[in-house]
Amino acid sequence: MSAPDLRRAAAARALDLVEPGMRLGLGTGSTAAAFVALLGERVRDGLDILGVPTSEATRAQAEGLGIRLATLDQQPELDLTIDGADEVDDSLRLIKGGGAALLREKIVACASHRMVVIADATKRVDRLGAFPLPIEVNPFGLTATHRAVERAVASAGCSGAVRLRQRPDGAPLLTDGGHHILDAHLGAIPDPEALGAALWAIPGVVEHGLFLGIADAAILAAVRDGQADITVLGSLA
Repeated sequence: MSAPDLRRAAAARALDLVEPGMRLGLGTGSTAAAFVALLGERVRDGLDILGVPTSEATRAQAEGLGIRLATLDQQPELDLTIDGADEVDDSLRLIKGGGAALLREKIVACASHRMVVIADATKRVDRLGAFPLPIEVNPFGLTATHRAVERAVASAGCSGAVRLRQRPDGAPLLTDGGHHILDAHLGAIPDPEALGAALWAIPGVVEHGLFLGIADAAILAAVRDGQADITVLGSLA
């Protein structure tokens, strides 16, 4: 069973949580895209929901599938957000932002009554940090902010390189909000809450990819006996 099959299995389980009339936050990334694709099939069959996308890429996909959309200004309270994660630990702490949509993803998740993560089981970790931590920063004063981020990383007991994310052509990547991304290659984060607080103290940091106390549950798909096996962390109720 391939990774796309596992992503689809996790997305299918999350689709069981969707009820007619719901206001849904639609995540960004490959697993979230699998959910949006399945949701589009249900919409074609008559399901009426309202979606709020977390990125322009998700907006384009959802519009192409005929999913009714709104902005968060038009619909500031959501019932449920379904999104992927780059890492999730057993305390439902996450690293997100591999797709450079972490700011909008966090805003939408925090506007929702519930957030459920969908992923393949390889994203489950004992300790966060093997995946580089994305940090969204304002382009103004980038060098000063970069240095401050390095100091914050050290103050939180972490070590590793902090690098500006670039496009394939070598230019700095820009998020949908026009910001840059610094990726902190830390290997392990001993105290995510301390690192999150240290990053928040930097004026040039717009958002960081530590999602702490936000997710209510995670649906993780693994292979067992050639079939998808679903594990749930937290509560789907």
